[in-house]
Amino acid sequence: MSASLHLFLSVLLKFGAVAFILNEVRGLVLAAPVIYGLYLSGGTPMAIYIAACSLGGIALSVIVPIIAVKKADRFLKARMTA
Repeated sequence: MSASLHLFLSVLLKFGAVAFILNEVRGLVLAAPVIYGLYLSGGTPMAIYIAACSLGGIALSVIVPIIAVKKADRFLKARMTA
């Protein structure tokens, strides 16, 4: 029973991670015209800084959940074997 529970939770975590990443890719596609518009508005250092921060935030919102899923998976595996 515990092995099937681990398998179910593992699949659920992986599916959630993939859904979250796809959502962030959608956000990047929708944000790209805004960031490009900021660049076209003069290419000032402030506009470039805002664009870089936006892209960095999107990257972090993809990377951090991937790390969290890996840690949660390791925790679940350790919990189920103990």
